[in-house]
Amino acid sequence: MTFSAGKYDVIVIGAGHAGSEAALASSRLGCRTLCLTISMDAIALMPCNPAVGGPGKSHLVREVDALGGEIALNADKTFIQMRMINTGKGPAVRALRCQSDKRLYQYEMSGVLQREKNLHMKQDLVEEIIIKNGQVKGVITLAGAVYWSPTVILAGGTYLRGRIIMGDLNYSSGPAGYFPANKLSDNLRSHGFELVRFNTSTPARIDGDTVDYSSLTEQVGDEEEYYFSYMSHGQKRPRLPCWLTYTNTKTHEIILENLDKSPLARGEYSAKAPRYCPSIEDKVVRFTNKESHQVFLEPEGWDTKEIYVQGMSTSLPLDIQLEMLRSIKGLGKVEIMRPGYAIEYDCIQPKQLELNLGVRGVEGLYSAGQMNGTSGYEEAAAQGILAGINAAMYVKGRAPVTFSRSEAYIGVLVDDLVTKGTEEPYRILTSRAEYRLLLRQDNADLRLTEKGRKIGLVDDQRYEKFIERKNQIEELTEILEDSVINPGDEHGEKLLEELSSSPLKKSMSIGEILKRPELDSSHIERFLPGSEKYPRDVQEQVWIEFKYEGYIKKQIKQVENFKKLENRKIPPGIEFQGIRGMRMEAREKLQESKPMSVGQASRIPGVSPADINMLLIYLEQRRRETGGNEDEGG
Repeated sequence: MTFSAGKYDVIVIGAGHAGSEAALASSRLGCRTLCLTISMDAIALMPCNPAVGGPGKSHLVREVDALGGEIALNADKTFIQMRMINTGKGPAVRALRCQSDKRLYQYEMSGVLQREKNLHMKQDLVEEIIIKNGQVKGVITLAGAVYWSPTVILAGGTYLRGRIIMGDLNYSSGPAGYFPANKLSDNLRSHGFELVRFNTSTPARIDGDTVDYSSLTEQVGDEEEYYFSYMSHGQKRPRLPCWLTYTNTKTHEIILENLDKSPLARGEYSAKAPRYCPSIEDKVVRFTNKESHQVFLEPEGWDTKEIYVQGMSTSLPLDIQLEMLRSIKGLGKVEIMRPGYAIEYDCIQPKQLELNLGVRGVEGLYSAGQMNGTSGYEEAAAQGILAGINAAMYVKGRAPVTFSRSEAYIGVLVDDLVTKGTEEPYRILTSRAEYRLLLRQDNADLRLTEKGRKIGLVDDQRYEKFIERKNQIEELTEILEDSVINPGDEHGEKLLEELSSSPLKKSMSIGEILKRPELDSSHIERFLPGSEKYPRDVQEQVWIEFKYEGYIKKQIKQVENFKKLENRKIPPGIEFQGIRGMRMEAREKLQESKPMSVGQASRIPGVSPADINMLLIYLEQRRRETGGNEDEGG
């Protein structure tokens, strides 16, 4: 029996990392928003590793922050250590990563959500989406409540028909022991959705009091103060170390001898696992030549003894988990507090989505996060804010917001999902971005804050901070361009000698000198006394622009060519099957994907450059026949 429980502008299903950002975005844009969660205790849950950031992922976090999202601010408030990784590589792949206090992260995010004006949080399990005549109308919950809304965002994470697997033990469950959402999958199928089955695994959590730290390598965070958000500068947080150890031949023998006890290893489950986050069983089987694998012991917070065993995700039985852990140096007497497990779940094949994360064929319905076949908190948050923005745009009758591959990692992520789909849990990588030198984590605010301001999510305080930083970058750049050192300049020549840099043969600006391979941003203050008034991140930003000026200009030209194809719009309703001269496979792929532009069409697997040429010829012929009245973009 059901009852009418209220009307809202936007309903968000789920309060994980996608749902949290979606609900905050839509409510902050003035929409009366309802966020329904399986448990109020599961808000912003970190069911896997208690960490934020890493290659590609930190780029997403800072982009969400630049747009006015919350994940960066929350990570900055709750980290136990921060590290900048890939510092020996170029700036395009450098990435910030933090270990988070798991419970504090949830507590802080829950507080932000519950304090937000226009946002209503309720605990209930959504079982049905109401769709009539191609338009979403609302949802029905387990408790019989019917909530009405013209806009619904699916952000159900890994809860849809969730099943925990631990050896031969398997049972219906969401992550970390929370209820699964079993009926929603059937309801989505009844509406014609194509669902796929994925799985992922997580390691055991061990008792920190049973670890022998004296035999392990301590991993401390960076001394320099790093933050994901420029709004967080100056905050102080106490630090906790992590610890490094390794598997060994004994560990690997235990795993290999017990593979028959893992139904996943036996191939009894067809769900696809993430390639870039394999279980320890997968690693041992795939990399037989390796005698050891790194294992990081990561504390889950200040007020718990639980330690996350990074690198040991598994679906093996509990007794085997304990045996293999105790074979590792420093863990000889370890006790498990929570066993590791694999989880299977349903998600939407993302090729059913538009670039604004709207569901094709259903007005007002959006989908975000692991519901779309991705893995990771950061990927979820990025999709969440985009879905929340577009739900609000739909309610307000405004044009949808999208991001291109040339302006944001969010654009790369969504375009990959929508255009190519995914056969396994998708993880963002810096290698997926063609223009990654332009899409660095350090310039996310310069790329996207103005867009966030135009959307309406960047408030006055954040915008003033952005303008201040932007002005500092422009000011320091101009000074370094105008400050010239001449040959024979006593101070300049002495400094170059101290830095093992060759003497000048002609007058050069400090900006030009800083391009030398032996110099970096730390030398700005040596060459330009008084420049210490500019924050370190400002100095780093300016140095990167000087250092990689030639490469940056080259990528900007590539982007211009890219935009020509992106701006060549494909009119809706085209029957690709009727395009003569195009291969049958390409016609089928295009008909299935229904790309919005020639650029998007060119990235569909199975569509060749020759097929794109035929498409361009067809579009030109069509344009002439219609007298050039069709919208071709530009």
